[in-house]
Amino acid sequence: MLACTALTLSLTAAPASAHERGRDLGRQVLPEGDGWAAAGPGTTGGSAAGAARVHTVTTWRELRSALAQDGNEPRIIRVKGMIDAVSRGCDAFAAEGYDFQRYLADYDPEVWGHDTPVSGEQEDLRAASAQRQAEAVTARVPANTTIVGVGPRSGILGGSLQIRGVENVIVRNLTVEASLDCFPQWDPTDDEGTGAWNSEYDGVVVYGSRQVWLDHNTLTDGRHPDSSLPRYFGKRYQQHDGLVDIVRGADRVTLSWNSFEDHDKTMLIGNSDSAGDTDAGKLRVTLHHNRFEGIVERAPRVRFGQVDAYNNHFVVNQDEPYGYTFGVGKDCRLYATDNAFSLPPGVGAARTLKKWSEAPLTAENNYVNGRRTDLIAAHNAANPDDALQRGVGWTPTLRARVHHPRAVPALVDRRAGAGRVG
Repeated sequence: MLACTALTLSLTAAPASAHERGRDLGRQVLPEGDGWAAAGPGTTGGSAAGAARVHTVTTWRELRSALAQDGNEPRIIRVKGMIDAVSRGCDAFAAEGYDFQRYLADYDPEVWGHDTPVSGEQEDLRAASAQRQAEAVTARVPANTTIVGVGPRSGILGGSLQIRGVENVIVRNLTVEASLDCFPQWDPTDDEGTGAWNSEYDGVVVYGSRQVWLDHNTLTDGRHPDSSLPRYFGKRYQQHDGLVDIVRGADRVTLSWNSFEDHDKTMLIGNSDSAGDTDAGKLRVTLHHNRFEGIVERAPRVRFGQVDAYNNHFVVNQDEPYGYTFGVGKDCRLYATDNAFSLPPGVGAARTLKKWSEAPLTAENNYVNGRRTDLIAAHNAANPDDALQRGVGWTPTLRARVHHPRAVPALVDRRAGAGRVG
C-alpha cells in the first residue's frame, strides 16, 4: 500500500452555491430512474464530500493515495490530465532472472507441445513479474466515491480501476487507455488445442459491487492497438483483457454515454458459467446511449444478468475484424431494443447476435443502416440449427428518455465519450 501523500484540494472551505454544485461533475448524482443503478437507494457516489475529502490528482501515485485514505465517508477525486500507471515501462516489473527469449524457447510448441500447461522456472518468474505489475497498476476504489476527469481530456493510461465489494461509486469524464499486460501467459491447451496468449487487467472492474454509474467515459486500446502487437507461436501476443467487466455478484449498474473504441473482448457481464451461486438474481445492468466502434466482440457478452441495452450505436467499419455484438450466455435475460447498427457491405444483421448457451432474449425495434431489422430472425435464418428463443420474460422500467433508433447515430456520436458531458 502506498503511503498517503499530500494532495491538492480542489475546493476551499467556503460552501459552494447551488448553481456551482449543479455544474460541478463531482457533485452530480445519477438521475432518478436512469437505469438499474437508480434502483434501491440510487447512486450518489461522493457527491456529499466535505472540502477535506475533495482531491485533485495529477499522478498515479496521488490517485492511489487519495483512494487509499481510511474510511468510507464520501470522497471526490478530480483527475487532471492523463496520468500514467506504467510510466517506468515493463522492465521495471520484471523479476530477476526472467528472460522473455528464454521463455519463448522453453515453451515453444515444437518443444513443449500442446497437451500440458506451461510450468517451470521461466513460468514461475513470469508469474512473479506479473504479480509485481498487478500491485503497481491496480487501484481499489472505495465506497461512496466519485472519480471525474477535469476538462476535455483527463484520465488514466495503463491502470485498472477495481471497484470490488463496495457500494455507491461514480466514474465520469475519464479517458481510460486499456492496461497493457507486460507478461501474458502462454497456454498451449487454449483455443481448441492450438494455444493462445492470455492477459490480465481490465480498464474498469465491477466485482461484487452495487450502485455503480459509469458515464461519459472513453475506453480504448489507445496507443497500443492489437494491430501493433507481435505474434509468437503463430498467435497474437495478446496484451489486452477487457475494457469493462461486471462480475461476481455485481448488481445495479448503469453505463451511459460512454465511447468504447478499438478493442477486442470489450465487456463481460458475468464471467463464468459456473458462477450461478453468486450471479443468479444479480448482474442487473443498463447500457444506454453508448457508442461502440472498432469492437470485435462482447458488447456485451452476458451470463445470468438482467441487462437492458437501448439507444446504443454499434459501428463496424469496412475491413475491421468483427465477431459479434451481443453474446447470449448461460441463463441471461438480455433486453436489447431501440439500438442502431452501422454495418459495412458483407456484414449482415445475423452477425450482431451470438448464441453461447440456451437463453431467451428480447431484441425489438433495432435498426441496421437506418432500417428496422429483426435481429433474432436474421440470426435464426443464418443459424437454423442453433436458433435463439424470443421473449425474455421481463420489461425494463428504469429508462431515461428513449430516442428513435434513426436519431441514435447522430445523437450518440456527438455526445458520447469523455469531454462531452453536457
